[in-house]
Amino acid sequence: MSSIQPSPSAGTMLREWRQRRRLSQLDLAGEAEISARHLSFVETGRAAASRQVLHRLAEGLAMPLRERNALFLAAGFAPAFAEHSLEAPELAAARRAIDLVLEAHAPFPALVVDRHWNLITANAAVPPLMAGAAPALLAPPINVLRLSLHPDGLASRIENLGEWRAHLLERLQRQIAQTGDAALLALREELVRYPFRSSPRPPEALAGIAVPMLLRVPGLVRPLSLISTTTVFGTPLDITLAELALETFFPADAETRAWLERPMTGGPKGPEV
Repeated sequence: MSSIQPSPSAGTMLREWRQRRRLSQLDLAGEAEISARHLSFVETGRAAASRQVLHRLAEGLAMPLRERNALFLAAGFAPAFAEHSLEAPELAAARRAIDLVLEAHAPFPALVVDRHWNLITANAAVPPLMAGAAPALLAPPINVLRLSLHPDGLASRIENLGEWRAHLLERLQRQIAQTGDAALLALREELVRYPFRSSPRPPEALAGIAVPMLLRVPGLVRPLSLISTTTVFGTPLDITLAELALETFFPADAETRAWLERPMTGGPKGPEV
C-alpha cells in the first residue's frame, strides 16, 4: 500500500527555503525584523508566525508567489495571491500589453513562455524559425527548451550548439536554484541526456557580452545570428503574470537583420502558435 506523504509545515518550508538561499537564521531574522530565537521557534514548530511576519520572511527569501501561497496555507492562512488564466477578464489589460509588445518587436522574433518554458504566445517572426522540427515537438504545449535542444528540433540547425546548449542549461539551473521547481529539475535531466556534437568555432564578436544563437535557415549561406533578452513583470500580484517571461530576439549582424526584415513570401511559415 502506498502512503500519502504529509504536507510540510510552514516551519519546515521556511527552513528549506532559507537553506536554499544559504542564509543563516540571524540573516533572515534581520530581514524580517524578528529575533533569531523567534525564527528558530517558528522553524521547529514551537511557535507560530503571524501573517505579517510570514510576508516579511517570504520577501526576505525571495520566494515565488506560488510558494508563498503554499506557505500561507501551511500556516493556516488564506492564500495571498490570485491565479487567473491569461484569457480571464482580470488579466485582459496584461494580455493587451503582451500582445502590443510582441507586435511592436516584429519583424524580430519574440515569444512568451510560462514557468516551465512552455510557449504561451509568439509573434509572426517565430514560426518560420521552428519550421522543419518534428511534429511531436511542435504539438502544444510546445516546450521551447526541448524544441531548441532536441536532435529532431532546432539542434541540428544550430551551428554553435555546444555554446547555446551550455547557455540554456545554465539559465535553467539558475531558475531551479531560485524556485526549487521539481518539474524544471526533471526537464533539465531530460535535456542533458540529448546527444549532441559540438564543433569548435572561432570566438564570436559578442563573446563575453551575450551568447548568440547561430541558426541555419534555407537559402542563406551564413546562419542567422540572434541574441536574446528576457523581460518579466516587475511587481505582479497574480501568479500567472509572475511566472511569465517575454523572450525577445535581436539580429546580431546585418545579414540576419536583412533576412528578418525581408518581405514575407509563400515559403515555409512553420507551425501556428
